[in-house]
Amino acid sequence: MHGENTSKGKMEIFCCLRLSSRKSFALKSLISSRVQASKRIFHNSAQSFQNEAIWHRKNINPLSCIFFNRLYIPESTHSGKSISLKYEVCRRPADFLHNQNALLSIATNGGANLLPNPLHIMSSRSIHTSKHLNVLIPPHLWILLKPAQKLFAILLGRSLRKWWRALPANKQELFKEKVKKNKLRLSLSIGAVGIIFSLFYFTHLEENPITGRSRLLFFKNEHYELLTNVEYENLIEEFKDIMLPKEDLRYQLVQMIVDHLISCNGDLPGVSKIEWVVHVVQKSDINAFVLPNGQIFVFTGMLEAVTDVHQLSFILGHELAHAILDHTAEMHSLTHFLDFLLLISIAMIWAICPMDSLAVFGQWIQSTLKDFVFNRPFSRSLEAEADKVGLQLAAKACVDVRASSVFWKQMEILESLQGQARTPEWLSTHPSHQNRADHLDRLIPEIVATI
Repeated sequence: MHGENTSKGKMEIFCCLRLSSRKSFALKSLISSRVQASKRIFHNSAQSFQNEAIWHRKNINPLSCIFFNRLYIPESTHSGKSISLKYEVCRRPADFLHNQNALLSIATNGGANLLPNPLHIMSSRSIHTSKHLNVLIPPHLWILLKPAQKLFAILLGRSLRKWWRALPANKQELFKEKVKKNKLRLSLSIGAVGIIFSLFYFTHLEENPITGRSRLLFFKNEHYELLTNVEYENLIEEFKDIMLPKEDLRYQLVQMIVDHLISCNGDLPGVSKIEWVVHVVQKSDINAFVLPNGQIFVFTGMLEAVTDVHQLSFILGHELAHAILDHTAEMHSLTHFLDFLLLISIAMIWAICPMDSLAVFGQWIQSTLKDFVFNRPFSRSLEAEADKVGLQLAAKACVDVRASSVFWKQMEILESLQGQARTPEWLSTHPSHQNRADHLDRLIPEIVATI
């Protein structure tokens, strides 16, 4: 009996989720001591949540434990909002049992351990995806046709302009009168074209199985296989001399976190159908990205920028979310649809402008307006959605999701101390660091309540 109690006690301690890991990676040595002080303030604020953690032993399977955690978010970190009580049933994933000591020696300046919490949410919500759509023309052909479409619109508009100029004045007046007499037919024709485009749009709408948002999607990630493979080969060629080997502890750390996120979110079809492959690149840029085919690239600059495993887990969850949500396919689908609609305006610009130089300038204005009015705001909305879903992925993996907003606050301070010029958000494809932190602060109570 004594041996059994001792075993259960050890197992319970092993399963307990630490709300915040000790600082493991320091910011770059060239940053002043003020950055280190600022980071410690944020990190200590996250650690202060531990004082209300309460553990209750239950008469359950010794491989699992009940974690009862009263979470309260103080005003300094999450605007005075409180999170209701939550119960999580966690167990140790089998792959951590054999490998838990493999990375115990991982440390940098602070010498802290970065092992992710060996926990897994047992209860999960089943998510169903919509049926995939068939595509008559693959994306790479659409990309090849795009310049041809614009050229056709330009030639059509330019031909109409020359034709109109060549008409005698009396025939121009006759043409105008004929248009006035048949304006009803013209209006019906334009309306019919609008109906066709509307039918095409609404028949290709699909509900996002994870967020429930309707989206235009006539491409899927698998339709980008050819383009993705070309991009992947180019990246491998570019980074071949600075890619970390699998024996490197930093690579093993990223691989371990990715495996943990995937195993804890295996109920999502988008996670299980993708073959995830990790690449760690020796580069100082603070960056990480995932290709649609599951190729994960993490720069060592990102590993040095995060302060603990929770922040890194959220960043990786955010990048995984882009691939799971088919954001690349969605962005291209909507962009191609909008470009096709704008062919009419391109033809009109070249038909109305009296000179080719003015037409070129008018087309540039149209392209710029499309970029700043549509492309960039839509890209920011996809980033915000990836933040939300990435937060869900991290929360299901027993990651301290509060570290997500702390990371972006750190990045805000870092850029300020480095004297980097801040790009206005409306000019960027990503939300500003402060807005991302505020958005995550608002999401955290909602995410915790649903896990």
